[in-house]
Amino acid sequence: MAKKWYPVIDYMECIECGICSKMCPHEVYDMDKTPTPVVKNPENCVDHCHGCGNKCPKGAITYVGDDTGWVPKNKKDDTVSCAACNSNSLKKILIEYMYLDLNVCDRCIGTEEILVKAMEEIKEELYNAGFEMIYRKVLIDTEEKAIKHHFNSSPSIRVNGYDLCETVQENHCGCCSDIACDSVQCRTYEFEGQMYEIPPVRMLAEFILKQAYSGNTINTRKIDYMLPENLKIFYTGKKKINNAACGCTRGCNCE
Repeated sequence: MAKKWYPVIDYMECIECGICSKMCPHEVYDMDKTPTPVVKNPENCVDHCHGCGNKCPKGAITYVGDDTGWVPKNKKDDTVSCAACNSNSLKKILIEYMYLDLNVCDRCIGTEEILVKAMEEIKEELYNAGFEMIYRKVLIDTEEKAIKHHFNSSPSIRVNGYDLCETVQENHCGCCSDIACDSVQCRTYEFEGQMYEIPPVRMLAEFILKQAYSGNTINTRKIDYMLPENLKIFYTGKKKINNAACGCTRGCNCE
């Protein structure tokens, strides 16, 4: 059972249908208060169980400690999404978004917005097909992180370890160039014969569905990796600016 995982009810959205408390097999809710959902035994909740949230017809349930990227289904559903409540647990689709910056870079910010829209469009189809999307954002702000994640270009989208683009195509990025005070390039995307700095929703939705239905397990294949020169320019320039901002003369860890 979970120590820091339990449901939280948005009573502004809740319609007091009683589905969550009646269907929860772990006695998390106070049955004496049904149909009003009152969390009585939060320690009984199973870690990473979204059972009651998936059943809620209004999407009024979230979870303390949830870092999975799960979002409310917003529809009535009598199935349960965790192995503890149902032996037929949902298959996981890991979606990773790797980026250099989400404060300044229009391309990183815009691509994430489109990725979230694509996930929203296909979440019901995937859920009905037995899949659960897990969304993970990874800030690649140092050379060490880039090497660890075999990061080739920003931003990068991977589904179960497979990159959206088999090859890297880039053009000049004014935002990241401003961050590094040097000429830096960011990723571009080719879809149906056209080039985009921010990929279309359909491109991302089709890629996620393709990987989900392919039957591929998470890609753990090790490949040779060298930090691209473009990323070296970005990290070197960013470090110089940080050092100058804090008055360093020999470099420091202020990043």
